[in-house]
Amino acid sequence: MKSKLSLIAVGHATSFLIVLSYILCVVFDLIFPQYAMNQTWQNLLPGFKWLSWTSFSLGLFESYIYGWFIALIWTPVFNMANNSSTHRSAFNNDEVNS
Repeated sequence: MKSKLSLIAVGHATSFLIVLSYILCVVFDLIFPQYAMNQTWQNLLPGFKWLSWTSFSLGLFESYIYGWFIALIWTPVFNMANNSSTHRSAFNNDEVNS
């Protein structure tokens, strides 16, 4: 029997991963400004301007929301595919046992 993914767990885990990546990228941009991705952040995160505390906080919030967006799509798709493969395996086992 296969288990289902928890939407809450996947949502928080994905969001925290994206937030951590955002923080690391901002720190990298501050340490190595010649390789800065601030233009990319401005394109990916609506309202983000380089760099103020308000903008940084907005980027954190939007990164967290993007994580939930991914989880809301990925988790049901995974659970549905996992469920259908469980049914298929059970069907195939019945054919073998006959």
